[in-house]
Amino acid sequence: MESIVQKECILVGAPMDCGKARQGCLMGPDAFRVAGLAETLRDLGVAVRDTGDVVPSAVDLAEHPNLHALPETVGWTEALMQAATAAMAEGFPIFLGGDHALSIGTVAGVAAHAQAEGRPQFLLWLDAHTDFNTPETTTSGNLHGCPVAYVTGQPGFDAFPEVPAPIPAENVCMMGLRSVDPPERAALEGLPVDLHDMRAIDEHGIAPPLRAFLTRVAEAGGALHVSFDVDFLDPSIAPAVGTTVPGGATFREAHLVMEMLHESGLVTSLDLVELNPFLDERGRTASLMVELVASLMGRKIFDRPTRPFVGGFAA
Repeated sequence: MESIVQKECILVGAPMDCGKARQGCLMGPDAFRVAGLAETLRDLGVAVRDTGDVVPSAVDLAEHPNLHALPETVGWTEALMQAATAAMAEGFPIFLGGDHALSIGTVAGVAAHAQAEGRPQFLLWLDAHTDFNTPETTTSGNLHGCPVAYVTGQPGFDAFPEVPAPIPAENVCMMGLRSVDPPERAALEGLPVDLHDMRAIDEHGIAPPLRAFLTRVAEAGGALHVSFDVDFLDPSIAPAVGTTVPGGATFREAHLVMEMLHESGLVTSLDLVELNPFLDERGRTASLMVELVASLMGRKIFDRPTRPFVGGFAA
């Protein structure tokens, strides 16, 4: 199995800000760049190439009375699907968001590439939300709450491109959940999606379910896409998100997840989404996200020598 760090990292900007009404995520890609993502990766010995920002395709589609910015979202989906498939052929793509509606295109694109290679696609969804609404069930009209339903082939996405390679529900693992709409809950009850809310993580820890999922990916010879929403993290450490839900993953839990993913060698692509720099505090959320990517690429947060304490002071 090829290690992540042996591949060139392809940074793909996706300044998509139409998946919901609250604006600010279009500044996300540049915030990741300013926070030193490329430089951090190069310091770890990783080759990095920034391909700039994707531009949405022009689509001939009317606005929908109940859905926010449907034509623009479909345009982004078409463009990002193509960009993701192309980037997978070149290295390890990191999609810099942008709101989570970008995953409608990125995940569909990487899954199409996996299918062409004859590999099953798996999806690790790190998020406070399941994002399993459809255009028919969403009550807010915000399409950033729909990507997992789309990529698993659920009905109701007639305005969108046909999913080239739907991901089987049993290949999806969601961690960090703490806000699920009733229609999402009803839809998921009949599907074998691997669901882990923060209550379960509090009781049993985050490592056992992640380890079990990674074992399944490895046994299947699968490709693993990780979609990391800022609101997976507790807002006390990551305030730069418009969908804050208290009780998220801690600093240490988040780094453990990324360290385990690195050690697995299974991750083939990554989304970083919902970073809203307008809501950040001196860039600390962007910096934390960059540090988490560094853990995914092999940096050990506590991989440093300890010094003995003598009389209460470090010797």
